[in-house]
Amino acid sequence: MEIKNVFVVGAGLMGSGISQVAAQSGYNVWMCDISQDALDKAMSNIRWSLGKFADKGKLKEAVDVVIKRIQPVLNYDEASKADIVIEAVFEKLDLKQKVFREIDSIAPPHAIFASNTSAISITELAASVKRQDLFIGLHFFSPVQMMAAVEVIRAVTTSEEAFLLGRDFVKSLGKEPIMVNRDIPGFLLNRINLPSTIEAIKLVEAGVASVEDIDKGVKLAFGRKMGIFETGDMVGLDVTYSALMALYEETKDPRWYPPELLRRKVRVGHLGKKTGMGWYKYNEDGKPVGPAL
Repeated sequence: MEIKNVFVVGAGLMGSGISQVAAQSGYNVWMCDISQDALDKAMSNIRWSLGKFADKGKLKEAVDVVIKRIQPVLNYDEASKADIVIEAVFEKLDLKQKVFREIDSIAPPHAIFASNTSAISITELAASVKRQDLFIGLHFFSPVQMMAAVEVIRAVTTSEEAFLLGRDFVKSLGKEPIMVNRDIPGFLLNRINLPSTIEAIKLVEAGVASVEDIDKGVKLAFGRKMGIFETGDMVGLDVTYSALMALYEETKDPRWYPPELLRRKVRVGHLGKKTGMGWYKYNEDGKPVGPAL
């Protein structure tokens, strides 16, 4: 099967990023959200991002040519044209299941369904639709436009054909597929990354080191472009919390339970750059002005 049309559900950080890279790769894209404001903001951010690529000589076409491939929509009607549906809504099982159930009766029978979840079971999501053999995980990393890795996750029900189509689609976006052959909690890369995030938060809780020094050390010693807390603010503390809770609820392993400091910051609405306060404070332009602790 040839993929030409992409339907993305969610116009947030991840959904808009996925929409952009798909459009840059020549796909027709419908980006769906329940909020017109979210769609307008996403289109503005995509145009800005494409402009940055163009300024650096990394965009093969004019910005307007790429932008015209993305159609913002407020309902699922255009999913009837989709060859692949990619869900990128908030990390809540019931919300994701609702999205897939509603689109299952609209999308054509051949359409692949994919979730961008970072931790929720792909098999459990697949159980909400009839096309369980065509259901995969496609876990992009933030910022989507810059990060090369995409996990391709096989559910218990996923056919070999769908699994390989997911791989080929990721390659067509100029990304590198990381093939995850078993649907385990947290998949592959978060099973490696999240323990370091938990430990970093606990070290701050214990007064061992500051947020800034931990980020500085991680970048200088481990070669990471962003520190653990900088990344957490970009992704959203609520997203990290939800991923950890999904792991904890499925495994009942206490090592995945979100640290107290993370729980408290989420409770008071310190969610990162999107709220102006997370592990760092941010000004109106979204620039960090110092630690929040």
